[in-house]
Amino acid sequence: MLKYLVQVVQVSLTAAVLTAAAFAFISRNSAVKRVKPLALGCAAGAVFALVLAVLKRVTVLIDRESWNTGILAVSIVSGATFAVLSPKRRRGEASPRAGGALSEISGAVFCCSLLFFTLTDIFLYPTQFTLAGESVFSTDFLFKLIGYLSGLALVCFAGLALYKAGSKLPARARAAVFFAGIGVNAVDQILKIAQSLYSRRIIPQSRFLFNILKRAVNYNGYFLYAVMAVTLILPVALWAKSFREKQEYSNPAEHRKLKAAARNKRRWSASVVTAYALSLLCLTAVRAYDEREVVLSPIEPMTIVGETITIPSETVSDGRLHRFMYTASDGTGVRFIVIKKNEAAYGVGLDACDICGPTGYYERRDEVVCKLCDVVMNKSTIGFKGGCNPVPLAYTLENGSMLIQTSDLENEKGRFR
Repeated sequence: MLKYLVQVVQVSLTAAVLTAAAFAFISRNSAVKRVKPLALGCAAGAVFALVLAVLKRVTVLIDRESWNTGILAVSIVSGATFAVLSPKRRRGEASPRAGGALSEISGAVFCCSLLFFTLTDIFLYPTQFTLAGESVFSTDFLFKLIGYLSGLALVCFAGLALYKAGSKLPARARAAVFFAGIGVNAVDQILKIAQSLYSRRIIPQSRFLFNILKRAVNYNGYFLYAVMAVTLILPVALWAKSFREKQEYSNPAEHRKLKAAARNKRRWSASVVTAYALSLLCLTAVRAYDEREVVLSPIEPMTIVGETITIPSETVSDGRLHRFMYTASDGTGVRFIVIKKNEAAYGVGLDACDICGPTGYYERRDEVVCKLCDVVMNKSTIGFKGGCNPVPLAYTLENGSMLIQTSDLENEKGRFR
């Protein structure tokens, strides 16, 4: 649940904030014609992202790295064009038809590329909620869906609040913040393109460039924080402006209307700050909590006689997860788990799977969970192949004890090296 909440906010907040800033930048009392191209660009970006996500999911024809490089390049050029032409149009320096049309087209393409790049991953996340053979009618799927939708709701709320706050400010303030946001995002996009070209050896390899790109990867989240800090100027300025405005009024009704308008500005300003605070909370404290190290339960004792491991049935009959370890001939510790599934069967398998390797499993609220991917196991399927299930381990029951052959564990020691 928390994993997808954090991922959605991390991936989509920049696009939401910059799109909202773009709409706020061009907003005027008679701006319907200017807003329409941006709205069409957003719709096109969402459609393109959905198509690309479907193709990525059902085919092997899509090279995401190449697509991303092209989309980012288009975003940089269109954003720069939009930033250059829009001020000229306001001052009347551009041709009313040519300059105005190019400004609107570049703005639409900029919004389209932002959403195209971002929403592809957002559309793909729900396909990761379950593994092959698992049902969507499960508590695990529901929790992941709640986290996913909560992230989307927070991001949309942040974008709407920023648009409402920014559109109430003078044009110069909106333009300055929007251009600064585009500039910060362009630096991030250029570095992403450089990383792709560098990894493919399209641009020359050098220690200097490698160090720059390494730092860009390690501190990539700071670009999002920078965009948030820049756009936070809008609600702060609006909050201050709501207290400084001294407008004339001729009767108490007009006075109440002016006071209501000022309160409305402060509410939208507070909404932006609240949305940003919640986003920062998700990206810091919630992420740290979700990614905290899970400590596996301790190894339990067992008896080894010759080539047979003996575990008394009463020690594993409580329905809880029990972890054991056999030291192989080369010194490798081969872990395996045992859990009673019902009155007639046990789930016995390695503390590893074919997908996630030897990261292990742990119990959470009576559920068996993979430590690496956080997938909840169906207890009834433990002991069978498939998905993220533990690798099955053969056993027999004899005279009230579970017997496991050491040769079976010797054959699997390579998984734990």
